[in-house]
Amino acid sequence: QALLTESGGGWVQPGGSLRLACSASKRVSVISGMGWYRQAPGKQRELVARILSGRPETSYADSVKGRFTISRDIASNTLYLQMNNLKPEDTAVYYCNPAPTPRSTCWGQGTQVAVSS
Repeated sequence: QALLTESGGGWVQPGGSLRLACSASKRVSVISGMGWYRQAPGKQRELVARILSGRPETSYADSVKGRFTISRDIASNTLYLQMNNLKPEDTAVYYCNPAPTPRSTCWGQGTQVAVSS
C-alpha cells in the first residue's frame, strides 16, 4: 500500500478549477507539516503549497498565491489542494509529501494536471 495517494487531476481549460486530494495511509499523518509539490516537463520539482504541522497556517509559491488553497481533513487523514483560475503553466504532475522536508519513501505516482485550450 502506498503511503500517499494523489487523485483529482485531469484536463481543464485555462481559468478552470480542480481539487486534488491526497489520501494518507496510517503510516503518515496529515497533521504533520505537509505540502503539495509539482514537476513540469523539463523543470525541477517545486513546492507550491505548504501547511504547518498542527496549525492552519499556510504558505504558497508566488506563482500560485491567490489561486491555490491547501487544506487538511484530520478525520479522513486527507490533504487537499483547491486550484482555481488555472493557467497553462500550472501543467505538471502534482505530488503530496511532508514539508518542508519531503520523505523519499513518500513520493508516489502523483496526479497529472493539464491546462490547455
